[in-house]
Amino acid sequence: MSSAPAERTPRRRGRGKAAVVGPRDAVDGESLARYYDLDLADDPGDLPLYLAWAQRVTGPILELGAGTGRLAVPLAMAGHAVTAVDVDGHMLKRARDGWRRERPRGRSKDGPSATGSLTLLRRDMRTLRLDERFGLVILALNTLLQLGDVASQRQAIAVMARHLRPDGVAVLDVWLPAGGDLAMYDGRLGLEWMRQDPETGDQVTKSVSARYDAATATTSLVTIFDAWSSADLLVRRVARTDVLRLISTDELRAMVEASGMIVERLAGDHQMGPWGPGVERVVLVGRLV
Repeated sequence: MSSAPAERTPRRRGRGKAAVVGPRDAVDGESLARYYDLDLADDPGDLPLYLAWAQRVTGPILELGAGTGRLAVPLAMAGHAVTAVDVDGHMLKRARDGWRRERPRGRSKDGPSATGSLTLLRRDMRTLRLDERFGLVILALNTLLQLGDVASQRQAIAVMARHLRPDGVAVLDVWLPAGGDLAMYDGRLGLEWMRQDPETGDQVTKSVSARYDAATATTSLVTIFDAWSSADLLVRRVARTDVLRLISTDELRAMVEASGMIVERLAGDHQMGPWGPGVERVVLVGRLV
């Protein structure tokens, strides 16, 4: 999942350049941003979905809750003009560094590089107001759930609608937990993985404790990363707490329609397979009425 919400009119946009716009934190979240990427070493498999949609629309792309640029950087590399929004400055720094590292430099032997552009904005997606409209607006990989309450979720979807071109497409991707998943959210701490951090060489473990409140359909999620090196074996711990608000397909559809969009398609996976009983997620495609 991406970091929480993100607003601002781009001041700099250019071929082969990235701009981080907005104030910076005094709080050091560098490790959490790095471990976010390490957590997604198991590829969610959704990038081909957005690359395909980007080819089908005209105009630039807006991603809300873009995190470290997992989608935004490859979309820009594929030749698209991308605006990526997130509230976390450390996440956006990694996106900027990734863009600088990945993009081709100068001209290719066949002429100018086909690389697009990437503008990074540190702002709150719930209040975002840009002067630009986009052919594709993305809210990917459960980011909507991290907003934590009904009002915030409605605001984010309204922002998607407000920034769509008349012929544009909005794509949302949300996990649909089964009853068995929720039954495990009883507060117990469980180890999810142990991996080596390729940037530091440290061994890192991820542990999670979740507690589900049926009355509010929210989950309090505590994520703990412990890291140590073979040199000193001193364990360093960083943790974060998120409140996730789960949402049904019917409620998601209602929010989208209330924003002024119509639901063009519902899919049950990132390959746009059929939606129906037993699916674990919903991928919703919306357009303006």
